[in-house]
Amino acid sequence: MVKQKKSDGLSVRSVVATGIGAAVFFVLMKFIAIPTGVPNTTINVAEGWLALIAGLFGPVVGLLVGLIGHTLNDAVTYGAPWWSWVLADGIFGLLLGLSKRSLALAYGELTTKKIVQFNLWQAVSNLVVWVIIAPIGDILIYKEAAQKVFLQGAVAAVVNTLSVAIIGTLLLVAYVKSRPKKSSLRRE
Repeated sequence: MVKQKKSDGLSVRSVVATGIGAAVFFVLMKFIAIPTGVPNTTINVAEGWLALIAGLFGPVVGLLVGLIGHTLNDAVTYGAPWWSWVLADGIFGLLLGLSKRSLALAYGELTTKKIVQFNLWQAVSNLVVWVIIAPIGDILIYKEAAQKVFLQGAVAAVVNTLSVAIIGTLLLVAYVKSRPKKSSLRRE
């Protein structure tokens, strides 16, 4: 039996998923963002999309989609990326991607237990990213006022958790329902 050497880089499938994922993330972030009333903080449906992409393709693709998509949005919308939040979105994609193995979406089964575990994980990830990483980045990089950025981070954590819980979960369920179960095919 000949063993195949594992690829050292991203597969073509992962590169394509990164490109398409980042483009859709950018479009969703740019055109479907609902203001929260807190400056520069929106309800962002792109985070739900990121949950699907990261859950399907893993942490590296999740990281890249978050980084590239958010960078494009900031560059087009504001003229320059806001690096602390770009990095936070990338880390959020990476953390969501860590759920790929436990979700096992390729096998066509998404149980209630997996959905609950995923949503607990994404809620914790949102808290870490938006309540700790993004505000500290704002303070260190941009010398922003702590009270302002921690409020923005807390609001972002809540609305992104809801976005992923609702939109991300619906996308995951829709994806799994569209796929045949691995065990449903039999050899004749």
